[in-house]
Amino acid sequence: MGHFRVLFLGVAAGVYFQPQYAIYNSRIATVAILFLIVSISKLIYQLILYPALFTPIKHIPTPGKRHWLIGNSTSFFLETPYEGLREWVRTIPNEGLLRYYIVGNLERVILTSPKALSELLVTKVYDFEKPLMVRQSLRRVVGDGILLAEGDEHKLQRKNLMPAFSYRHIKDLYPVFWAKSAEMVKLIQQDIENRDATEDNTIQVRNWASRATLDIIGVAGMDHDFDSLRDPGNTLNKSYQRIFVAPNLVTKILIVTAMMLGNMDMVAKLPTRRNKDITEGGAVVRDVARQMIRQKKAKMEDPNATTGFDIISVAMKSGTFDEENLVDQLMTFLGAGHETTATAMQWAVYALCKNPEVQTRLREEIRANLPSISAENPTIDATAIDNLPYLHAVCNEILRFHPSVPNTVRIAVKDTTLVGKAVPKGTFLLISPEILNHMEELWGPDADKFNPDRFMGPGKANTGGATSNYAFLTFLHGPRSCIGQGFAKSELACLLAATVGRFHMELKYPDKKLEIREGATVSPKDGVLAKFTPLEGW
Repeated sequence: MGHFRVLFLGVAAGVYFQPQYAIYNSRIATVAILFLIVSISKLIYQLILYPALFTPIKHIPTPGKRHWLIGNSTSFFLETPYEGLREWVRTIPNEGLLRYYIVGNLERVILTSPKALSELLVTKVYDFEKPLMVRQSLRRVVGDGILLAEGDEHKLQRKNLMPAFSYRHIKDLYPVFWAKSAEMVKLIQQDIENRDATEDNTIQVRNWASRATLDIIGVAGMDHDFDSLRDPGNTLNKSYQRIFVAPNLVTKILIVTAMMLGNMDMVAKLPTRRNKDITEGGAVVRDVARQMIRQKKAKMEDPNATTGFDIISVAMKSGTFDEENLVDQLMTFLGAGHETTATAMQWAVYALCKNPEVQTRLREEIRANLPSISAENPTIDATAIDNLPYLHAVCNEILRFHPSVPNTVRIAVKDTTLVGKAVPKGTFLLISPEILNHMEELWGPDADKFNPDRFMGPGKANTGGATSNYAFLTFLHGPRSCIGQGFAKSELACLLAATVGRFHMELKYPDKKLEIREGATVSPKDGVLAKFTPLEGW
């Protein structure tokens, strides 16, 4: 819609230099009226004319029913219509691409086949990037690190950071994961035991999981213990609490308006409480990251100090990153690295409360094979955790059934093709683990059932019996897959094992309808309020 902007600027410039053509003899009134006319014209074009007449991807099938304002969705906000997508993917014949429209008749294309996914995620991965609006939104929270890097810059960053996430190094981190998991469990039990008789044993899982994963990424990834489990009021934890708040109604309306007008910058610049929280919280995170880098640099220059093999050390030794680049990388791993696993832990507790037979079976395996966390210095190695097949199956099923990030968006940066279909530059494409992880074509008739047993048995431990490598997309696939997926899966296994081994868990409101909190990740709105009952004998 850039031609509307050019038209507006051209006419406005003409009025400025030829004031006799001004409306009501006022340049200000003229510009205001022109802006209104151009904005209305843009909306008419976007809402009515484009999807019916001007879209260059008419060849991609689309649902037949489309509302002039909210497209094929049922929401007036920028929300992915998951219910509709499940139905359309199942019922509308397509060859791997399906076109649909959300509020403002904003056009999207969802990928529905392994062939289409393999092209976008692997063979043509750098033909597609994260949209500018997504990068602008995330940059304030997670820095400008590997998550937002594109093209050759992304290749270089990934190559130099990969040693910190190698298979062998992750195995060496299990004692850290287990020590922090045991610390969390003991503090939860202490909190419950210290309550008075009028309080029950309900905890909010989000609170504890977020603090535990922040400590874990600090120790294992940055050689620094933030100690937020014991000190929830520390500056970094409070900053993330401010940042990771779901947008309110006003923010949602502003985002929709900005998207329809093609100007997302306006939302970030408005003096709203939400922007203030993100800006101030992000500044604190950046300052903490910078302080850790300088401390690490001083340590590396000390010949008598042990520098470790954490993310900071690996990045600094590569010589690829200057201080600001390092700050961005640390912001990425601090933010994305702790929030996603904390969200997975919330879904884990929720799923096990909803499936008590799975919880009981898992507890039996854990107690029969792992040493009690009541030991004075509980330590454990990778072998002990990795040799628990049902724990592995439960974690995989949680990550499949409840992906922390249910979709990601890409935009074509050049005219290209997918599955033989033309995809023009500027096309928005959706990769949705929430849809693909539940497709019957990939997982069988029980795809929409929570069933860890699908990952049990010969040849199923990693595939779950799925027919394609692209059936499980919680961590994506290919060169842009999550660099920390091994770290996250091992961390979740330790957190869950320690928690289930010690507590019987049930939801405080078991019959309450599940409400979703949408933000950087998607999780239960109440943070999972669950009753934790300590169990003896472990």
